[in-house]
Amino acid sequence: MVRKMGVYAVLAYCIYGLFFYWYLFYFANPKLPFEYQGTRADPSTFLNGRELMLTEEYSKIRNLLFFLSTPFEWLIYFLILLFGLSKAFKRWAKKSAKYKLLQMAIYLFWLQVFAFIATLPLNYISYTLSKTYHISTQSFPSWMKDELIDFWLNFGTWLIIVPVLYWLMKKSRKRWWLYGWLLSVPFTLFMMFIQPVVIDPLYNDFYPLKNKHLESEILSLANKAHIPAKHVFEVNMADKTNAMNAYVTGIGSNARIVLWDTTLNRLNDKQILFIMAHEMCHYVEKHIYYGVAGYLLLSLIGLYLTYRLMNWASGRFGKELKILGVRDISSLPLFLMFLSMLLFASSPLTNLVSRYEETRADRYAIEMTKDPKAAISSFQELTKSGLSEVNPPLLVKLFRYTHPTMLERISRLEEYEIKHRK
Repeated sequence: MVRKMGVYAVLAYCIYGLFFYWYLFYFANPKLPFEYQGTRADPSTFLNGRELMLTEEYSKIRNLLFFLSTPFEWLIYFLILLFGLSKAFKRWAKKSAKYKLLQMAIYLFWLQVFAFIATLPLNYISYTLSKTYHISTQSFPSWMKDELIDFWLNFGTWLIIVPVLYWLMKKSRKRWWLYGWLLSVPFTLFMMFIQPVVIDPLYNDFYPLKNKHLESEILSLANKAHIPAKHVFEVNMADKTNAMNAYVTGIGSNARIVLWDTTLNRLNDKQILFIMAHEMCHYVEKHIYYGVAGYLLLSLIGLYLTYRLMNWASGRFGKELKILGVRDISSLPLFLMFLSMLLFASSPLTNLVSRYEETRADRYAIEMTKDPKAAISSFQELTKSGLSEVNPPLLVKLFRYTHPTMLERISRLEEYEIKHRK
């Protein structure tokens, strides 16, 4: 039975992977709708022939890797349970330490090391892909350093969460998911508060914008929007990527508007002001706080569904999965697998909400700057620097795109330009 379940799981993953390979490489039609051909949203108007070819190639492979990577984690967690590795990690932990808390830390370490090694090949393929297409400029040691930072941050976070979660499971079989969620609210807010000043600097250096003339223009724009900003931050990303980005991060007094130095190097001041106006909208319309509220609501639903699924799976397949019950620490891979599945399943909804907010931010930015030429050219440059698809396949848009497609964004700006043309 165990062997059959393992074979079926691997076979299901292979069929899933073949489906997305067929969908992305043969079924999805990259051709632009006729009505958009020749417009400024048409990539053939701002990309040369080689760039068009590279964009199509890179997008297909990158999208395939995306759809393969998350379910691959599910497969790894499932096989860890099925072949008794989780039980073995627990046994090693018991032999290595006397105290339960230390045993749990050792178990978590072994589980995370195994998952890290198992998923490293796909992560490395993704890294080499971006290097091959000249998106990434990051050296291997630098990339590996970031991977190890991820490892230890995840380990530290789960070392806080897991002991509390399993203690709650033992105290309340039916309500642990609710109590766990209540405790997650202040923890989530705390993590978001410290992220800009504690976590993000582990990966990159942040400093106030060096171009003081541009900073004064941005702060003037912020003043018009009634944003009490004193600084705009830039981050050194040129050593890692050729792509461009800007974002709002953090909450409360630690909230920051951040510009990548690649954006500063490739865009002119008018283009940057449009992007900054876009980011200011997220602050003005409190999108970060709505995002936190939405995340907490989904996490409540997710924890409840995980509770139900874990009870069902442990009752139905506990023997095959080699777990004594939900409250046993060896069930943690099952918890992580179901949680990841639910997050993946909810991504079309969360992405839809995000795309709505980003559309609002685009509209806000163009109304503030009233410079459609700069706005359109900035989106064209963003597309070019990241070899991004202008009109991605439907499933890619649903599961990957937190922003509207460039086809949608540039087309709306063209409509604005026509409507306000004097």
